[in-house]
Amino acid sequence: MSTLTPTTPLQGGVAVVTGAASGIGEAAAEKLASLGAHVVVLARRADRLRDLVERIAENGGTALALTVADSDPAAVQAAADGVEAELGGVDLLFNNAGVMLPAPIEERAAGQWQRQIDLNVTGLMNVIGAFTPQLVRAGQERGVADLINTSSIAARNIFPNFAVYSGTKAYVTHLSRHLRTELGPKGVRVSAIEPGIVGTELQSHVTDRGAIDWLEDSKESMDWLTPQDVAETIGFLATLPPRVNLQQVTIMPTAQTA
Repeated sequence: MSTLTPTTPLQGGVAVVTGAASGIGEAAAEKLASLGAHVVVLARRADRLRDLVERIAENGGTALALTVADSDPAAVQAAADGVEAELGGVDLLFNNAGVMLPAPIEERAAGQWQRQIDLNVTGLMNVIGAFTPQLVRAGQERGVADLINTSSIAARNIFPNFAVYSGTKAYVTHLSRHLRTELGPKGVRVSAIEPGIVGTELQSHVTDRGAIDWLEDSKESMDWLTPQDVAETIGFLATLPPRVNLQQVTIMPTAQTA
């Protein structure tokens, strides 16, 4: 007898969440677990993942923590192989790990440029490459699977000193549109989530004084989104009928105008 109920529509599914140690990834893992999915959380900080798994278990969910850096392709592939061997494969991938390091281009902050490219682009591709075969199989066997990538409103809008970060997120959005045409016929829905300002650890990584001042001013003038706001949207996407694919979702604070 099926245990599927209106409150656990993802029962029996396996969801992988990257960047799960904090912020949107952490909130999304808790949301997907509450919907019945067995959640596999990936990030570099083992202690944060351990706390997350314990919290999910206390709330009646199931989760597995894998300490992995998305920028390490061999480690990501090993994680994917482990998920397949232990859980039979994944049918939802929330590709969320990322970093934001704005700075004027004239400063030639090459180390920061590379770090953003390594995680926001190369890391994203490492994860997609490792888990897509499992998603395709799930889509064909179960009727639908989901690949959800975290982009940003910066993929579309113009923010001074955010050129490299915005470029990496434009890549995520455009890649997602292409992958939808490639994977949709195989039963894999592909979506790009484009949040406006969300209160997460991303802001704490910023070192550019101008960007810090802009963020502080914006926090005074508007109510930022919370990670839980975005997580609710992830849960909504994952529980839509198999025939429905929202290819891009932009989520903005009500008062944010750009």
